[in-house]
Amino acid sequence: MITEGMTHTSTLTVDETVTAITMGSGDLPVLATPAMTALMENAAMLAVAGHLPEGSTTVGGHIDASHVKPTPTGKTVTATATVTRVEGKKIEFQVTAHCGDVLLGEGKHVRYIVDREKFMSRL
Repeated sequence: MITEGMTHTSTLTVDETVTAITMGSGDLPVLATPAMTALMENAAMLAVAGHLPEGSTTVGGHIDASHVKPTPTGKTVTATATVTRVEGKKIEFQVTAHCGDVLLGEGKHVRYIVDREKFMSRL
């Protein structure tokens, strides 16, 4: 059962593969916003993964996040997702990203519980 307050933190070391230059979201060698938001989504996915019905997973439906500080290569970034609301198959999260004590970004994320087979059969 998924409940409010469930949380998970995911970690990423910034390297060339997740910079704005490589990802095409900018032209500086810093953590790309898409990489930061992907890390936030990963934390949300993992926060509830062990509590889903057999054969189910979650898929991202919406993310609204700020990215307020740059992070150079070599630094470690953590993203934490906390369940704030559960409404049927819809799960809402508060997400944050930090480099040490520095807030890099924050926002809200929505995921939906889906049956893996049904979801893939619709492609």
